[in-house]
Amino acid sequence: MATTQVSLEEYLRTDYEPDCDYVDGELEERNVGEKEHSAVQAFFIKWLATHEEQWKLEAYPEIRMRVSPTRMRVADIAILPLNAPFEGVLTRPPVAVIEVLSPEDRVSRYQQRLDDYRAMGVANVWVIDPMRRTAYDCTQGGWQPVDKLLIPNPPVEIPLDPLWKKLDELHS
Repeated sequence: MATTQVSLEEYLRTDYEPDCDYVDGELEERNVGEKEHSAVQAFFIKWLATHEEQWKLEAYPEIRMRVSPTRMRVADIAILPLNAPFEGVLTRPPVAVIEVLSPEDRVSRYQQRLDDYRAMGVANVWVIDPMRRTAYDCTQGGWQPVDKLLIPNPPVEIPLDPLWKKLDELHS
């Protein structure tokens, strides 16, 4: 994977297509653009929009987050409180982050991304593997398989069977 050295200021004022992470002075490409990846993002955006009034949360896809002074990550989905103060680039931890694995993703590289979210203070860190129809709670550092995503406060439960069904329908 090719990397390019740039300053943080240059990164922040440049639009990349697709957007990329900024890690210690280097740009890191992200794996995006596949239909399954987009379908997973759409599922969570719709699910959270349906429950927005109840949970007072909303989903933001592909949002830049300053996870440390020298690192910017672009979350596949960040879940924020409805009343969160506006930030063009998030500096406050969201309630949750959902990352979607692509076939090219490697766990070792992904682990640093998840570590960055936890170091920022993100309380709920999840990874969705659409190829294997598996979800993981990575909040505590390990990869714990789960059959639903849970947020304790506010109490949120997102079942994953409807997502797996949607993905199966894409291939039928």
